[in-house]
Amino acid sequence: MASIQGIDPQLKEYLRIHQLPDVYECLLTGLIVLCPDDPLTWIIESIRRIEAQGLYNVSWDMFVPQSMKPKVKQMTESYLDEIFLFGEGTVPTDEMFATAYNFYRTKITNICFKAWLKYYQDKTRRKGYMLRQLREARRYHRHRKMRVHLRKWMDWKNYVKERQRRAFDIIVSACNKSFCRMIFRAWHTVAVDARKTREYFERLERGEMDDDPETDGTEPTDNYRDEIALLPRKCAIQIFSCLDLIDLGRCARVCRAWKVITGAPTLWSNLDFSKVRMSVNDKVVIKCLQKCRPYLVHLNLRQCYSVHWPTFKIIAECRNLQDLNLSECKGVNDEIMRTIAEGCPTLLYLNLSHCDVTDGTLRNLARCCLNLQYLSLAYCKKFSDRGLHYLASGKGCKKLTYLDISGCIQITAQGFKHISHGCTNLQSVFLNDMHSLTDTCVTNLVERCTNIRALSLLGSPNLSDQAFKAIAQNKKIQKLRIEGNQIISDNTFKTFGKLCPYLCHLYVVDCQKLTDMILKALSPLRNIVVLNLADCVRISDSGVRQTVEGPSGAKIREMNLTNCVRVSDVSLLRIAQRCHSITHLCLCFCEHVTDAGIELLGSMQSLLHVDLSGTNIKDQG
Repeated sequence: MASIQGIDPQLKEYLRIHQLPDVYECLLTGLIVLCPDDPLTWIIESIRRIEAQGLYNVSWDMFVPQSMKPKVKQMTESYLDEIFLFGEGTVPTDEMFATAYNFYRTKITNICFKAWLKYYQDKTRRKGYMLRQLREARRYHRHRKMRVHLRKWMDWKNYVKERQRRAFDIIVSACNKSFCRMIFRAWHTVAVDARKTREYFERLERGEMDDDPETDGTEPTDNYRDEIALLPRKCAIQIFSCLDLIDLGRCARVCRAWKVITGAPTLWSNLDFSKVRMSVNDKVVIKCLQKCRPYLVHLNLRQCYSVHWPTFKIIAECRNLQDLNLSECKGVNDEIMRTIAEGCPTLLYLNLSHCDVTDGTLRNLARCCLNLQYLSLAYCKKFSDRGLHYLASGKGCKKLTYLDISGCIQITAQGFKHISHGCTNLQSVFLNDMHSLTDTCVTNLVERCTNIRALSLLGSPNLSDQAFKAIAQNKKIQKLRIEGNQIISDNTFKTFGKLCPYLCHLYVVDCQKLTDMILKALSPLRNIVVLNLADCVRISDSGVRQTVEGPSGAKIREMNLTNCVRVSDVSLLRIAQRCHSITHLCLCFCEHVTDAGIELLGSMQSLLHVDLSGTNIKDQG
């Protein structure tokens, strides 16, 4: 559209002064309806017409021809008057115009603000997208540079390693050559002397000579023998007995004299492979057993996971074997134990803890091992009461004195009854970690086993006073171990105090219902040597006083009062006055023990170990 800047200045001034809504209304209406070919010329002519007629005759349809007007009744008011409900002869006030203007301005402002907001959001979105693209590009560029530098660094590192390897090879080669020169020089020096001594050592190895070197004038002088070889044979054997199998084999390769000494049968009668279990396999064990098979007495294969059927087969050929430990050997089964039981009739000690043996193994032991005295089946889960019936009814195991069935929770009261009927010579029984153990089980066990001297019941929380009273009927009991039982009361130990005069080792830990009455009940006993009352929180100074002032006070060597929070310096005073033989004393977390009580321990000359963790002692104490 052409610009109106070049029109008459007077007309322009008129438009600036008389910019009324009615003028715009009639002009816009005319433009919309007529659609002239030259809108600018039409607008100028129309404004001149309005100027000639005056503003009071202006109406919104004054430029619309009569033929183009709708056939409706003509309204007397203008369009603005109709909107604002003006009557005839009324004129809009300034407030009305201000309101209309504000409304129009607000609407235009909202439209502009929304358009601007949309533009700003689009711009922000584009900017965020560009920033993300820029970050991705930077990251890609950084990673690419890192890969390039890493590749260069790796090439350099490989080059350095290659140089180091070549340098190391050169150094090793030079060192080997130097060692070879030294070895050949030394060998050249001793070659003549070795020729003179060879005959002597060959005769000594065959056993054709006595141990005394003075019996043959042809053997080498003492200048060619080390200090150990110069010792008497019994002393040298005693020294080598302190070594394990690997060190013993290494010593045998040192010289002929040491080889003869390390070949003594007494050194190979006791083989402990558990100390070298990480480097033991079937080949090593078989080689050792073939060498010492006639005089092997003790064999320990505990936790030797690498031994299998060939090793166990050669064990069965050791007819004089008395002590065998197969604890935690994964390959042990009923077939292997049958072979060993048939081949080792003199077996006295057998440890099968943590092995997968079943009732068949117990039947073979009862049939073949007539002299078995020690048997450990701890944590063997696959045998049942029937296996214990085989063990008790067979010819073997009648001499059994030690039995460990800890953790065998599958055993019922009937199984303990079988043990009681068949193993009447039991002296030590271990029933640890058996949460299924009940009073009936213990009662059935001690019914005929009247020679029990040591009984361990750690981790058996379901036993009550009834079971322990049945144990106390065995007046030969000497060692009793109880832990984690919250059912037993002081009445149990009243029975022990009356019926068990030989009780010397008492281990009662974490039994929180026990009070000072237990120590009062045990005070008449004369042989208590070890007393452990850890975590019995109701024990106080009164109970300790009654114990140490009793007949056993001067004989006690070990006392553990850990977490007995009611024990104070008064107990230490009594211990210092009465317990002259005590060597180990534990007072951990006895909060009432202070420097005053610790000062009393300074006069106890026999005390070797004391634990004061958690007490209130200070630097002076």
